[in-house]
Amino acid sequence: MILYRLRCAKGHEFDSWFKDSKTYERQEKKSLIGCAVCGSSKVERAIMAPRIGKKGKDEAPMEVAEAPATTPAAPSPEQQQMAALAKHMPKELREALLKVRAEVEKNCEHVGDKFADEARKIHYGESDKRGIYGETSDEEAEALAEEGIEFGRLPWIPRGN
Repeated sequence: MILYRLRCAKGHEFDSWFKDSKTYERQEKKSLIGCAVCGSSKVERAIMAPRIGKKGKDEAPMEVAEAPATTPAAPSPEQQQMAALAKHMPKELREALLKVRAEVEKNCEHVGDKFADEARKIHYGESDKRGIYGETSDEEAEALAEEGIEFGRLPWIPRGN
């Protein structure tokens, strides 16, 4: 995972995590990244200080962005990575993401790995319009975006300390 400091056309700066630099570049090219403040899709990387791991640590520094929007019972490698990242997040960011998670869980239906299929059904009127959340692959997320289906991907950090 990689963390980028981003700036929108209106000058808002925010941090976002991505699987790798190619993922960022692909999403930026397709205007899939929205400003965390105003929602503008005109976003570019801002200057930021590099994160350097501490000497003697086995763990490489990690960066965050889009992670699946749910947590299955057995943690996947991606979820284990997100848990490790959450430990290094600023407290305010972690608290904000936990609030977002609570609101999503409270107001939306969990559809698990059927997210892409269910989002399509809702979009094309084959299923009732409602808020849903679940997991999908990067490829499926791109396909949904290309079909014009609106959705968002969120860092889904684990609860607890």
